[in-house]
Amino acid sequence: MEGCRMSLLLFLFYWVAIPVLAIAVTAWLWRREHSPVARGLVGVACVATLSGLLWLAVGEKWQADRQVRGLCAKDGGVRVYETVTLPTSEYDQYAKRNWILPDEARATLADKYYYVVDYHHYRKGDPQVTRRLAKIIRRSDGKTLGESISYSRGGGDLPGPWHESSFICPPISKDRPGLEASVFLRGNTK
Repeated sequence: MEGCRMSLLLFLFYWVAIPVLAIAVTAWLWRREHSPVARGLVGVACVATLSGLLWLAVGEKWQADRQVRGLCAKDGGVRVYETVTLPTSEYDQYAKRNWILPDEARATLADKYYYVVDYHHYRKGDPQVTRRLAKIIRRSDGKTLGESISYSRGGGDLPGPWHESSFICPPISKDRPGLEASVFLRGNTK
């Protein structure tokens, strides 16, 4: 509850108090100055202050989203090197678990397939820009069956009583099959 109250106070400070203060100071200076040049400078200073606040609020996030789109256009997406047709029962077992395969460190000898996942942080902090490379490996021969590369931005928002926003490329959707659905195919036998 305390964190929510602090977020609300920060929200009011950034989005209400600072703009109202900038406009009030501009109006006060405008009334005091009678020279058109001085009034013009006061107006420019007010616009610059409010533009700076807008940039602080969303500018870095826009810039990070642009970086994510650019990186994603170069090499984002799913690449399949070999498909595997699984018996229906095995396919259904994986599908029921939402295709959660163990990562390399947790894979047991009984696991036929596992993930190798690598993260590269292009930008740490707020906002954060990250590249995620996930590979499906077949244990029997160590072969990479497919890989998925995605980029994401997390954060970059002004403090407020909401969750931080995020952006992922390529977007996750039902129309675009993921790595697992592209590598593993359902067979006919049980």
